[in-house]
Amino acid sequence: MSTDTAPHDENHLKVLRLLESDPSLSQRELAEALGVSLGKTNYCVRALLDKGLIKMQNFRNSQNKLGYAYLLTPAGIAAKADLTASFLKIKLREYEALRREIEELRREASAEDPVQ
Repeated sequence: MSTDTAPHDENHLKVLRLLESDPSLSQRELAEALGVSLGKTNYCVRALLDKGLIKMQNFRNSQNKLGYAYLLTPAGIAAKADLTASFLKIKLREYEALRREIEELRREASAEDPVQ
């Protein structure tokens, strides 16, 4: 995966993480957890299904309604690990850049402070 990870990859990682922790989440619950529309969530879930990263399994809940569980496939588990490693590298670079910027701002603020 390139270091310029697309925004949809970030959504895919979030969905994979959520489904790994709770495979019975509905798409509506996923959308709520992600803070995105139900349509965007459906698009993301469909993409993960098409890529073979998750599979859908039918189950019946206590109210006797048909429901689904979204299970990570072995490819999904591997993709989640790859995406996690990529995002960790990106976030560490962002953190270091922000840390340097904060230090520079502190130096500027203390140099401009007339009460030293």
